[in-house]
Amino acid sequence: MFVPIADINPLEHIRRPYVTYALIAANVLVFGLLQRGIAGAPAEAGMVSFGAIPAVVSGAAVLPDGYLTLPPSLTLFTYMFLHGGWLHLLGNMAFLWVFADNVEDAMGHLRFLAFYLLCGSAAGLAHVLAQPDAEAPLVGASGAVAGVIAAYLVLHPNIRLWALVLMKIPLKVPAYLIIGVWLAVQLWQAISTGDADTAWWAHLGGFAAGALLVTVMRRRDVALFDPDPSGVPSVPGEGKR
Repeated sequence: MFVPIADINPLEHIRRPYVTYALIAANVLVFGLLQRGIAGAPAEAGMVSFGAIPAVVSGAAVLPDGYLTLPPSLTLFTYMFLHGGWLHLLGNMAFLWVFADNVEDAMGHLRFLAFYLLCGSAAGLAHVLAQPDAEAPLVGASGAVAGVIAAYLVLHPNIRLWALVLMKIPLKVPAYLIIGVWLAVQLWQAISTGDADTAWWAHLGGFAAGALLVTVMRRRDVALFDPDPSGVPSVPGEGKR
């Protein structure tokens, strides 16, 4: 229903969200340079070797010969830099672009990087627990991005975001409404089993991790559930977009 495209939420503690930029660049580079084969199709070997395969992580199976074998726990980090296609990649990066800079601002660069990786690994574990015998590799930044979305909700629920409503109409909508609808869809799909090709429980696991971690990883002077929706920069000239 809502596709967030931008917000007016100034940065207060950092000049630029360098880690957010780096994560977007890393995802694009991995997909463009390492995943894409000469014919333009994602490289299957990379998906299998670096994706998080629940049956392998849980110990129910091992990779066959011919694939690069990483410690299964390590794939809970490598999988989040792989994507199944351009739409998968662009969707995740669009959400990361809108939400991540303010979360990075609230935590600082290094803590935000740790936060992002922890949310992604928690999402991968949630997927493994939900489908411990699954043999399809889990790939994508969706779980880590879900953690970022949760952190934004906890920090700035009342900020108004520009969003496309029904993919057509640009409107300013409160963050709590956009994220609330998004979360309701994830819950419904996970409970009803929905599309088996989408790791709904990974999204929910990442979201839960993000909501919890932001409370302890934010800067001490950053408030939770900021009630100010004005979007007025606290330092003259310092704005996000």
